[in-house]
Amino acid sequence: MSHLDHHGVGATRGLHERNKKIQVIRAKVVGKKMLRDGPFGTMRYTVKQMKMYKGFEKVQHVQHIYTDASESLCGVKFDINKYQYLITGRVYDGKVYTGLCNFNERWERLSLAQKKGINHRYQLGCNCRIKPCHYLPCFVTSKNECLWTDMLSHFGYPGYQSRHYACIQQKEGYCSWYRGMTSRDKTTINATDP
Repeated sequence: MSHLDHHGVGATRGLHERNKKIQVIRAKVVGKKMLRDGPFGTMRYTVKQMKMYKGFEKVQHVQHIYTDASESLCGVKFDINKYQYLITGRVYDGKVYTGLCNFNERWERLSLAQKKGINHRYQLGCNCRIKPCHYLPCFVTSKNECLWTDMLSHFGYPGYQSRHYACIQQKEGYCSWYRGMTSRDKTTINATDP
């Protein structure tokens, strides 16, 4: 599923920690509560989960999403009772945490390629890793990496690459960018030349 996080969920944002599991859900945010006030406070959002795409092994059903209360500390702000969101995060002690480094987007703002990828293709990229390229030159260092170059021209998300391609594992075991909008359009691009 690699394009929502660096390890394989769908639109390349987020710092990965190898020992933490990724959670990906579609949900409507229905409430919020400040758990700890102050500059290092924690906000708890109550969600109505519509669908879980990844993370079944750690949490069966998500009722709350936790984030820093302050945007300056990477806290995320969600609108209450307005939109469905695609929310990604990490599971710590049975709780799902998200932040600005994770991919969180209103469902209707996702491109068709992203929606198709989330529903059908990203599971093919679970062994792939997205490697951000902040400045040239940059290279992949292993066969399971896709080079993400949106930062070079779009300062990251929502660049063309992250909106229309998915990093998936090919038959040969190498990971590369794949664009699969229609059955006619099955373009695969070289992992070093996105």
